[in-house]
Amino acid sequence: MHTRHAWKGAAAALALMACTGYSPALAQPAAQGAPAETARPQIDGLADFIDGVMAQQIASHEIAGATISVVHDNALLLSAGYGYADIEAGHRVVPETTLFRPGSVSKLFTWTALMQQVEGGQVDLDADVNTYIDFEIPPFEGQPVRVRDLMTHSPGMSDVSGISVASVDELTPYGSWIRQHIPQRLWAPGTEIAYSNYGVALAGYIVERVSDQPFADYTEDHVFTPLGMTSTTFREPLPAHLQSRMAAGYELEDGRLVAQPFELFSNIMPAGSGTSTAHDMARFIQALLNGGELDGTRILEPDSVALLMQDSLRNAPGLPGMAHGFYVVQESGPRLVGHGGNTGDFHSNLILAPEAGFGFFVSVTGGDESSAGRTDLTNAIIGRVFPQTPAPREPRAEDEALPVGDYRMNRRDYSRPPREEYDIEVTEAGENAIRIRFLEDVTYWERIGPMTYEKVTGARAGGPFDRVQFHSGQDGLVLSFSYQPYMAYHRVAD
Repeated sequence: MHTRHAWKGAAAALALMACTGYSPALAQPAAQGAPAETARPQIDGLADFIDGVMAQQIASHEIAGATISVVHDNALLLSAGYGYADIEAGHRVVPETTLFRPGSVSKLFTWTALMQQVEGGQVDLDADVNTYIDFEIPPFEGQPVRVRDLMTHSPGMSDVSGISVASVDELTPYGSWIRQHIPQRLWAPGTEIAYSNYGVALAGYIVERVSDQPFADYTEDHVFTPLGMTSTTFREPLPAHLQSRMAAGYELEDGRLVAQPFELFSNIMPAGSGTSTAHDMARFIQALLNGGELDGTRILEPDSVALLMQDSLRNAPGLPGMAHGFYVVQESGPRLVGHGGNTGDFHSNLILAPEAGFGFFVSVTGGDESSAGRTDLTNAIIGRVFPQTPAPREPRAEDEALPVGDYRMNRRDYSRPPREEYDIEVTEAGENAIRIRFLEDVTYWERIGPMTYEKVTGARAGGPFDRVQFHSGQDGLVLSFSYQPYMAYHRVAD
């Protein structure tokens, strides 16, 4: 079941009054095979296509409700709601008003706020973060963390635990929480990407300190209100006037989708405590695609928006890496950047094709499978709008060994023993293929170049086609996925 409003064509008027710490599986490789006509999105019939994909996802991926908005040529191309905001009450998702939790997509608001301070001369991206805060982040072998390192998820820190709590009484103001939970420094900043919720919370605290304004107030005054995003907030619990519009988060229990309590992430507020609607997210997308301006109101200069989307670091030499705050989803045909977010109950993605004037936001809630449904929907839209073909397969050279072995994620809490979900196993699947096992999930990959493999995707047409590359690190072989440019996996010594 869904509600949908579609605007066909670039001339359609847009009149909107309303708008974790997790890592999604969302990106895809650069320049694989032959892309369709560069930067010409194939949007004819897209609304019906998305309807069909969502019908399949609801039937097969435990989705209770979903919301989506698509922007093209500075207009809202379509918005849609699917399923229920409240199953028990029979309230369906309405894209204009139903609130979802974008999770780590909220980080894009934080980077926007930070760049406003850079524009105003209050923050220098190459300065030591200690310049702007009232406690100290210790250096690593004399090397301080720069503000820029926060934007590229390369502060060289351990991940942190305890970012979510069960009740409002257990929340700690995020400025106090990050002071009390400074992560272990592990490697030199600016050298290796390992997703850092702490780093983004620290960036938000810098905004708060230099602006002399609480972070939630600052983003409302300088990002949301100027863009007409009247349904968007970082506040937890939600303000009273928004509470009745909040979609319930769902999980599958004993075969039934059961509503869950409102999740609380204010311990790291700037990293993931946002709440918004598909319509508000469309307004944010429009501003970004229009160089920081919407309806005559400017929140960023074009150069600042361009920096957010420009390449910075990459872990693997042949795969996409980080932009500045955004992930690089695809390097060409056209270039795509984006960000994803997972809370316990909500799973979201925001994808932009700046040179094509195209972008979309999607968020879903449901059982464990709904996260995969979000990713499948994202990939289906990318493959439909910017179709590609698989890369040619290449046989392995005689002197190139298969990179079999166990690999461990670099993004984890190093103060705790490694858990099973940190590790993957690579085994041989033929002379020119490998098998990758993560928990109970097994995928197959075929060689397309030196130490580089493409995922076998079966019947899916148009891509995207994920890749994995094995490359040298300081301590041996490292594995990187194209869809996870924000972290890497190091081979575990025998």
